[in-house]
Amino acid sequence: MQSLAQLEERLSRPRQALIDDLGKLDGDILVLGAGGKLGPSLVRLALRGLSAAGSTARVIAVSRFSEPGLADALRAEGAHVVVADVADVAALPDAPNVVFLVGAKFGTSGREHATWATNAYLPGRVAERYRGSRIVALSTGNVYPLVPVTSGGCTERTPLDPVGEYAMSCLGRERIFEHFASTLEIPTALIRLNYAVEMRYGVLVDLARAVLAGDPIDLTTGHANIVWQGYANEVTLRALHHTGVPPFVLNVTGPETVSVRQAALAMAANLGREPIFTGAEAPTALLSNAQLCHGLFGYPDVPLAELIELTADWVAAGLPLLGKPTHFQRRDGRF
Repeated sequence: MQSLAQLEERLSRPRQALIDDLGKLDGDILVLGAGGKLGPSLVRLALRGLSAAGSTARVIAVSRFSEPGLADALRAEGAHVVVADVADVAALPDAPNVVFLVGAKFGTSGREHATWATNAYLPGRVAERYRGSRIVALSTGNVYPLVPVTSGGCTERTPLDPVGEYAMSCLGRERIFEHFASTLEIPTALIRLNYAVEMRYGVLVDLARAVLAGDPIDLTTGHANIVWQGYANEVTLRALHHTGVPPFVLNVTGPETVSVRQAALAMAANLGREPIFTGAEAPTALLSNAQLCHGLFGYPDVPLAELIELTADWVAAGLPLLGKPTHFQRRDGRF
């Protein structure tokens, strides 16, 4: 991939299983928070999948759309765009299928009240607004505790023990959706994602930039999970067929426990550089086990080795980045 257009095309290329599922879906798909990191590519994936399925359903994209030109671009590609604050729930359009992508993470330290309002209060208002719909809500693996790197990661049955206020507010989001699913009988799915990557953003971009700049890479958080964002978007859309009461909970990530050291060495080999390391690997990390996801939806279609190679080529070529470090190394939950 040598251009933004090629990256967007790859992120939004639907596989047959998604096309089949979208073809069986009744009604429009409403994407709340469509202007965030995942939103635009998920909207495009839904548009292409519905078109390939011969469906006349609309994809309704709702966001404040702070990025210049994004709303017009999605509109030109066929989305029904609504420029609005999701908190203004009375202004939101009706839809039988709702994908909730709204969340606050970066810059939340010092603004904890706003973080809780977005991550835990707003979901209740949205759930009440869409009590007659099915809802798939994006969550995070941060609701889990740090676990031994040899454990294989947390499953959906692992007791939740979030670290830090961001993660606690994300557990609050889940509990609020769970409450309204139960009291209003709203079929719901909760997607615990970590960490989505593409060529402009993610753990691998953080490593590539550090290698190129000659910055030391802290190995204290020595292991992580990553997954191709296109796959995460696909699973999120297909989960509309798996909503339930109580909510269906699903870990979404790649199949590997990724060694940060080994990933950095592979990245450096692709870049023709020598990485600089500091610290030593801790025995624990934030890790998820996605066996359930892979059993239901198959494996990611872009494997780790290819992700490393594509990211190295992209960053080395000086192509556009989102400029949002993941801070995956943080172990205190402060973002």
